[in-house]
Amino acid sequence: MNIHHSPHGDIDTPRQSLSDFVLDAGRGQAPAPALVDGVTGRVVTYGELREQVRRTAAGLAARGVRKGDVIALWSPNSPEFAIAFHGGVRAGATVTPANTGYTAHELAHQLRDAGAKMLITTAALADKAHAAIAESGRVIELVTTDAAPGLPSLAAIGRDAPAPSITIDPLTDVVALPYSSGTTGLPKGVMLTHANLVANILQIEAAESTRPHALVGALPFFHIYGLVVILNFGLRVGAAVVTLPRFDLERFLGVLQSWRIELVHIVPPIGLALARQPCVDNFDLHNLRTLFFGAAPLSPSVSEELRRRLKIEVRQGYGMTETSPVTHYQDCVSTVRPRSVGRLVPSTQCRIVDVESERDATIDQPGEVWIRGPQVMKGYLNNPEATARMIDNEGWLRTGDIGTVDCDGYLTIVDRLKELIKVKGFQVAPAELEDLLLRHPRIADVAVIPVPHEECGEVPKAIVVRRGELTEAEVIEFIHPQVAHYKRLHHVEFIDAIPKSASGKILRRVLVARERSSTPS
Repeated sequence: MNIHHSPHGDIDTPRQSLSDFVLDAGRGQAPAPALVDGVTGRVVTYGELREQVRRTAAGLAARGVRKGDVIALWSPNSPEFAIAFHGGVRAGATVTPANTGYTAHELAHQLRDAGAKMLITTAALADKAHAAIAESGRVIELVTTDAAPGLPSLAAIGRDAPAPSITIDPLTDVVALPYSSGTTGLPKGVMLTHANLVANILQIEAAESTRPHALVGALPFFHIYGLVVILNFGLRVGAAVVTLPRFDLERFLGVLQSWRIELVHIVPPIGLALARQPCVDNFDLHNLRTLFFGAAPLSPSVSEELRRRLKIEVRQGYGMTETSPVTHYQDCVSTVRPRSVGRLVPSTQCRIVDVESERDATIDQPGEVWIRGPQVMKGYLNNPEATARMIDNEGWLRTGDIGTVDCDGYLTIVDRLKELIKVKGFQVAPAELEDLLLRHPRIADVAVIPVPHEECGEVPKAIVVRRGELTEAEVIEFIHPQVAHYKRLHHVEFIDAIPKSASGKILRRVLVARERSSTPS
């Protein structure tokens, strides 16, 4: 067995709850800003944050939230997101963050599958939240982060009482339940324990020697990248986390300028805007030192454009929701290699395994990336079969990505086995779109594949076998209202038959290869 090890020393994960580890670290002094609303400028200090988390936890307990109950959090980035998240954790709950782009139908699936007892959202999303709760068939209390007529708010439910006394087993108790499609299939609840997230924050700290005084929360906190790498890492190291409810380039640039941000965590579409939009030159970014990319691969050409324009360091990392998320990190002391996603974070092992033989590949030879470490998930909620397909009995997680490791331990992702389409860093499961499309009376068969897109990375394309007259516009319009914006179809092609294996499985790689061969280089 050819096991690659981290160049960093191992970490010692304390047996603490996530909130105790993040908020009681003593690094965020009481008067210092912890959370800043990037739109209004409102500041929540570390002292106020700890107090509001305590009041929220006490209020949730008073409303019947008990250890192990699931609270869904459906909200754009704001200081209240962090208060609601850690208030739920302090009350002993598992928090399942949901994508704010979801339709009521998509949210209903997560509420039902997670077994949510409460849904915390915003006044603006309250009507869709009511519809999702009704469709879920569950009795779920609705609370808003801001004032909404007829609904209890987060501030109103707070209690001037001690937070409930909860005994946590960090190794087994689930603290966060984000939803991911893994390598294939419909979204599944990823069970991340307190120890998983605490370990990953320590791993990031060890690989990232920079201790930022401020971070910008432009990436959504409902995504594991924003939740761990920005929000909780930032609070752990005592930084001010400046929240933006959605990405707006000029507002984002204003935060970078006014807060003298040095380290920024972003995704490739934001990098493309920074590289090419003229308005970037209107802002003073001389404090900016590093752009760190995750969630989707950054092209070397865009990386070079950024280096030339902003005179900064551009680094990448790698991971997935099932690994809390970080497994590889281009640290600030090593040589940056444009196509690499870096080296292993502490206490993490990697194997590159030949897909056909399942033997370990040699240096620079491609194979599936397998990961083992304390950040690997507990498993998928209520889905032991999917868990067993993802993690073997020795704890190795199969990522579904094809990569190579060089003699210095740098990982480069070169292809994928998994079927997921990555749109601006968000996962789109082809099976979910295919299931919806097959409900159209004039679609006999369908396969969904990724096609390249400069801004989004990839977008979904439907390959359709039609039954009678059907146009591309009709297919796109059929799917449009049923899914979140990033899942919407961009292209449709009609063919006579979908290639399938003898067992009936769609030969998606054949369709992808066919697409690549027909696309001009």
